[in-house]
Amino acid sequence: MKIATWNINGVKARLDNLRQWLGESSPDIACLQEIKSINETFPRLEIEALGYHVETHGQKGFNGVALLSKTRPDEVMRGLPGGDGPDGTVDEQSRYIEGVFSVPGGAIRVASIYLPNGNPADDPVKYPYKLAWMERLRQHAAACLLLEEPLILAGDYNVIPEPHDCVDPAVWATDALYLPRTRAAFRRLEHLGLVDAVRACTDASKLYSFWDYQAGAWQKNNGIRIDHLMLSPEACDRLTSVSIEKHVRGWEKPSDHVPVVGEFDFS
Repeated sequence: MKIATWNINGVKARLDNLRQWLGESSPDIACLQEIKSINETFPRLEIEALGYHVETHGQKGFNGVALLSKTRPDEVMRGLPGGDGPDGTVDEQSRYIEGVFSVPGGAIRVASIYLPNGNPADDPVKYPYKLAWMERLRQHAAACLLLEEPLILAGDYNVIPEPHDCVDPAVWATDALYLPRTRAAFRRLEHLGLVDAVRACTDASKLYSFWDYQAGAWQKNNGIRIDHLMLSPEACDRLTSVSIEKHVRGWEKPSDHVPVVGEFDFS
């Protein structure tokens, strides 16, 4: 079973690429981020024509996440729990969707996550929001882990976990993606027992999932690894391989992210 994450950076702008990728890679479940579309205008019919069920949690012009799956989920949850702020406001940013899918012998829980960027890091709202969102994710993940079922938290985390996940750590020293507090929050997820699928399979450097559109970053392979499949122990035990489909970045009108794909044996 193939479970993938891809920040599509605008589903309408990348629809041809999405259709090509779904036909080529054929994931069983595709977790999309930054669809930049409300639910009603998502190109549902085009995706359903390829044999996929579509679940979205959209937002006009920004953010937005989706689950595309070859089988219909048994349950769907939109929004990360804990979004009620101390002032009574509700987190209105569409950044989390979770589905439960039947597999032989049980069920798996898969989430598509678009974690806040947090920049500029000295912004009094954006970076605290990122850290608070990560703490909410940690709390929800902890609750999910109590179910002792395969859990895949897939998405654009906007976190560079370690120095070898970028070309030059000094460039990112003051960036919200790499600040010590950001990486410490990511480690708190790992300390729950969640496993980074890529690092479960390899310690290799120069493995990236994002290349900026500026300054020839793609041509120079000046990238960062910020798209992750975080796995519960029950999911990690079923992981057979993981790949970063780097060639997709070379397609016409590409997203600045590429798919990260895990293969699992749930038989």
